[in-house]
Amino acid sequence: MSVRNGDVSPVPGPPRVRRRDRHGRGMRGPLAPPQVPLRRSRAQQFGDLVLEAVARLEPRWESELASVEFAVQEVPDRDPPDDAQDAVPLARLDPGSEDPGDPAHGPRIILYRRPLLARADDEAELAELVLDVVVEEFARLLGVDPETVDPGYEGE
Repeated sequence: MSVRNGDVSPVPGPPRVRRRDRHGRGMRGPLAPPQVPLRRSRAQQFGDLVLEAVARLEPRWESELASVEFAVQEVPDRDPPDDAQDAVPLARLDPGSEDPGDPAHGPRIILYRRPLLARADDEAELAELVLDVVVEEFARLLGVDPETVDPGYEGE
């Protein structure tokens, strides 16, 4: 810039290239190595919570859990509006195909990550909520009470 008689006017010159590494130190590298839990994404951490909940049920229900697939989806699919159900679901149970010749599609429990995250205040509450939802949906699949699936289940 040039200052002449109190006026400030730009001096033409080559355009400046702006870089994130203003001080010439180079771009930042990863803050944590890949094998450290800090490096895991939020979706991966949520998947770990689901696996922990299933692992808690495995000693008692190993043979029944062997055929069940657990999945995580960000948000529920938009279905046509239903006046009877205004609440956002936390999970969905897909009982699978009834055809024994179709082993490709067994029962599936799908947990919705965003609605579960929205209902929990911290990590401990989220882990407890994920466990409750897994227990409830698994109990629905088996046709039993959630207390039968997990004696520590308290419900709402």
